[in-house]
Amino acid sequence: MTGGVMDRLSAEAGAAPVVAAAEAEADEEADPPAAGLPTPQISERRDPYPNRMQMPQGNPLLLSYTLQELLARDTVQVELIPEKKGLFLKHVEYEVSSQGGRSAQGVKGSACWCLSLGRSLGHSFYPGPRSPEVPQQRDMPGFMVFFRFQSSVYRRYNDFVVFHEMLLHRFPYRMVPALPPKRVLGADREFIESRRRALRRFINLVARHPPFSEDVALRLFLSFSGPDVQNKLKESTQCVGDEFMNCKLAPRAKDFLPADIQTQFAVSRELIRNIYNSFYKLRDRAERIASRAIDNAADLLVFGKELSALGSDTTPLPSWAALNSSTWGSLKQALKGLSVEFALLADKAAQQGKQEENDVVEKLNLFLDLLQSYKDLCERHEKGVLHKHQRALHKYSLMKRQMMSAAVQSREPDSVEQLESRIVEQENAIQTMELRSYFSLYCLHQEMQLVHVYLPLTSHILGAFVNSQIQGHKEMSKVWNDLKPKLNCLFAGPNSSLTLPRSPQDGVSPH
Repeated sequence: MTGGVMDRLSAEAGAAPVVAAAEAEADEEADPPAAGLPTPQISERRDPYPNRMQMPQGNPLLLSYTLQELLARDTVQVELIPEKKGLFLKHVEYEVSSQGGRSAQGVKGSACWCLSLGRSLGHSFYPGPRSPEVPQQRDMPGFMVFFRFQSSVYRRYNDFVVFHEMLLHRFPYRMVPALPPKRVLGADREFIESRRRALRRFINLVARHPPFSEDVALRLFLSFSGPDVQNKLKESTQCVGDEFMNCKLAPRAKDFLPADIQTQFAVSRELIRNIYNSFYKLRDRAERIASRAIDNAADLLVFGKELSALGSDTTPLPSWAALNSSTWGSLKQALKGLSVEFALLADKAAQQGKQEENDVVEKLNLFLDLLQSYKDLCERHEKGVLHKHQRALHKYSLMKRQMMSAAVQSREPDSVEQLESRIVEQENAIQTMELRSYFSLYCLHQEMQLVHVYLPLTSHILGAFVNSQIQGHKEMSKVWNDLKPKLNCLFAGPNSSLTLPRSPQDGVSPH
């Protein structure tokens, strides 16, 4: 980090007033302002929400809540609705239903948690303007909370895209999950279903993320049922600015960071990379196990149908086989009735495969999406904030050299004053970027804590996998046991009776 850079740069200038200027060379080195990443002058910072809560006591960097508390915030379902034909293409729409979580109103434990969470993030509980389109707000002593939405709205993929862009604009230093890819020509039902699942994971991660869950953009996305939700989302962020501009803790983020924050950042990044790689392999194997169960179901169904077809064969027996006609008839009758049991076995195997897809594979994908969003955040931190900070410092050093050159060459006073003015602006920009760098690390530290809050999800996944295997084998074992007595007629025993071998080692009776 470049802490104390202003002192070092001021020392280079000596006791003279802080001046600034950059001519053609400095202008060429300047980066264009990034869209969606406003960098206001420090002197111009303002609080758009003067009624926000006061600064909390203690270290707000540390968050303390459980996975159960996060999951209880909301559960959002994303379901496909029948396609509507457009002029050229069919449009896929989704029904997005917020089932809601516990309301803070009248629930003391939940209210206390919401209050401590808001304080730890340095935000008010209402970071946006009131809107008649969002659910009713209720007052509580000292702060404002919201009922979870319990709403159902229709959304298209492009609505998700705009919502995703608004989240990146409002929260550039937080884990914003990635969206699944756009539809390609000729997309089949498998692709559409895969994207529906990915959209469901995305919106649930967002709805349970502490800062996102209290933002006006989420409330609009989950509850606004009027026309043109995309414009509503864009309007909601036009005059708000990003989290850095609205968080009272932003100028003081450095004070709460540990001294070895850079080392912790590097270690955390490596840890997340290793966890991601392992969970990726677990997800791959879980997919194969679930797929094998579904394939096994299909094989069992075909196996039963073939037995039934064999039992229903009406081809007359040749004369030389007439002596064994009673045996063949008995076998056909037995084979014909086995298709019901094999169909039931196929159904049980398919149910097990589907259950493992929903309870194991999807949860692994959810956790992988979270880990990937942290990896993406680290990339944005390094390639965005740090890179811009370094570029600003480089531009400032060019300005200082040009200022010294101007003083030696005794340029016109107006030209020198312009240089001084521009250097002052650049110093403000450097200070803003330095504050943003520390705030970015502050957010990274908190986001890492959120990842660890989700780690107990591993036990949920393993529990679901074990339960699925136990239940699946138990149910299929019962069907196999029910099927066994029906096979007696397939085996010839003493006195022309039909008996089943006592064990697999016995083999078929020689009689």
